[in-house]
Amino acid sequence: MTVDSSMSSGYCSLEEELEDCFFTAKTTFFRSVQSRPPSKNICKVAEEPQRPPTLQELRQRIDSYNSREANCLGMKLSEDGTYTGFIKVHLKLRRPVTVPAGIRPQSIYDAIKEVNLAATTDKRTSFYLPLDAIKQLHISSTTTVSEVIQGLLKKFMVVDNPQKFALFKRIHKDGQVLFQKLSVADCPLYLRLLAGPDNDILSFVLKENETGEVEWDAFSIPELQNFLTILEKEEQDKIQQVQKKYDKFRQKLEEALRESQGKPG
Repeated sequence: MTVDSSMSSGYCSLEEELEDCFFTAKTTFFRSVQSRPPSKNICKVAEEPQRPPTLQELRQRIDSYNSREANCLGMKLSEDGTYTGFIKVHLKLRRPVTVPAGIRPQSIYDAIKEVNLAATTDKRTSFYLPLDAIKQLHISSTTTVSEVIQGLLKKFMVVDNPQKFALFKRIHKDGQVLFQKLSVADCPLYLRLLAGPDNDILSFVLKENETGEVEWDAFSIPELQNFLTILEKEEQDKIQQVQKKYDKFRQKLEEALRESQGKPG
C-alpha cells in the first residue's frame, strides 16, 4: 500500500440555537435524535447474496472506470483476477492522536525498509491531526478496511489502537450526505470500482469509532487530559450560549413591558 497526501480546508457551522450538540470522550459532535413514531406497514425485501463478478465483467467495469478517470489514477487488472487502484481518504478526527515523541521524520530509506520508528522510543505525546486532510492510497482489490486503517496510522506514526478508528463511506442521496460505517472485512477498492471515480458520489472518511461504552484503559494520560481540557472549554461555550439566549429573552420582555406601560389604559 502506498500513500500520497494533499490538504483541503473545511469548516463546521454551529449556528443552531441550543441544540444538544457537544463533544465528549465517548462521542464526537452529535445531536440528540427526536423520537419518531414507528412506521407501519413497512416490508423489507430480503437481499439476495451477490455473486462475485467474472473476469470478463471485471475487465468491462475497469475499462469503464478508467475511461471516466481524468487524473491518471486508473485501475489495473491482473491475470489472477485481482486489481489495483487508488482511493482517497478524508481524515475527520476530532480527538488527539498519540504519536512517538522526539523522533526524526521518516526517510525514504525507512519507508523502503519498513522501519518502525515508533518502536525506537517509549516516549509519547498527543496532538491533533489537521481536520479534513486527505490521504491518497494505492491499494489492491484484496486490501481490507482494517488494512487501510492500519496503513493510515502507520503513515502518521500513530500508536493508538486501530480499533479506536473506523472507515466510513460518504454518499450523496436525495440531496443529503449520508455516512455508513464499513466492516473491517470490506474491500474499499471494490466499492470504488462500483461507484466510479467521482468522489462526489462516493468518498471514504476516517473517523473515531463510536462503539458505545468507552474503554478508558485504552487511552493514554495525555489523551485523557486533552479530553478534560476540551470538555471544560465546551462547558464554558455552552454556558455562554445559554446566557446569551436568556439575555435576549429578557431584553425582549423588558421592551414589551415598557411598550405596554407607555400605552394609555
